[in-house]
Amino acid sequence: MVHDGQSGARVVLLTGGAGFVGSHTAIELLERGDSVVVVDNCVNAVKGGDDKPVALQRVEELTGKTVKYHEASMLDCEALDNVFKQYKVDVVIHFAALKSVGESVDQPLRYYGNNITGTLNLLQAMSTAGVKRLVFSSSATVYGTPQYLPIDESHPTGQGITNPYGQTKFMCEQIMMDLARADPEWRVVLLRYFNPVGAHPSGRIGEDPRGIPNNLMPTIAQVAVERRPNLYVYGNDFETVDGTGVRDYVHVVDLARGHVAALSKLWSKESTGTLIYNLGTGQGISVLQMIEAFSRACGKKLAYKITSRRKGDVGTVVATCELAKKELGWVAERSLEDMCVDTWRWQSNNPNGFSI
Repeated sequence: MVHDGQSGARVVLLTGGAGFVGSHTAIELLERGDSVVVVDNCVNAVKGGDDKPVALQRVEELTGKTVKYHEASMLDCEALDNVFKQYKVDVVIHFAALKSVGESVDQPLRYYGNNITGTLNLLQAMSTAGVKRLVFSSSATVYGTPQYLPIDESHPTGQGITNPYGQTKFMCEQIMMDLARADPEWRVVLLRYFNPVGAHPSGRIGEDPRGIPNNLMPTIAQVAVERRPNLYVYGNDFETVDGTGVRDYVHVVDLARGHVAALSKLWSKESTGTLIYNLGTGQGISVLQMIEAFSRACGKKLAYKITSRRKGDVGTVVATCELAKKELGWVAERSLEDMCVDTWRWQSNNPNGFSI
């Protein structure tokens, strides 16, 4: 199949495609007309009847399209090579990573081994197959403690990163930039997410963290459906509008659209080397503002307890996303209300996530 990658259908390999952002991106790609191949080791996914993750079964249900799925680890080089032999992959979106900040502090070797070795294995398999277009799921954690706000793409990275998870994202970025410098055939887009929240408006797919949620929104949602007993607010003495931490939350459907825009960029004439974009809204939302908005969405007041700050937490992290607007034509369109209403629809319809 010969095409320009912008208007024509593409074969897109999603590593970690059964995850939160990956599954929502799969929907956007399938609805565009692309073919989607997913490699996922299912360590954080719930399997359905035919051993395909439930999230991907629902992606197929929502789109009426088929997702080609391979259960494999990024640490299995032979399995990765076989995927590239089986499909004529045009481009890869690399989501696959362990992503719990707290767990990374407790299990650094597991995180460095999985996230960095897995990325190196993927890049080697891509090189062998001659596939040299890549979008990487990075993170605002690479900026460490903000030196100025709002954070733009030229903000220093790698300084003041407080956990191994963030370090793995920073190191993977460095590896990809070095690769693109060494071989000018490589085209790489690094997407630095801020705080992905929300769910597909159908209520059929959403965030389903294993174990105790690490992030605010799924915690609030699980408390709202009485799956968890307590909602804690870590610190109310930051220099913010109400003393609680302020973050830049972005709806997962907007984020998924950002990946589609990034793929189109990879086939444009001005795409060379490594391109870097923040994906956020540019708007800061405090913990208490998020709790209030979610209370409105679910129709009941959510009780919370104030407790001490967590080690390494900073008061405010907000992006500027002007570069993505200018170069990708991408802007976040969904509001705080959309984020909460869509999350509540997902969680209330699926109180136990993808587990039946």
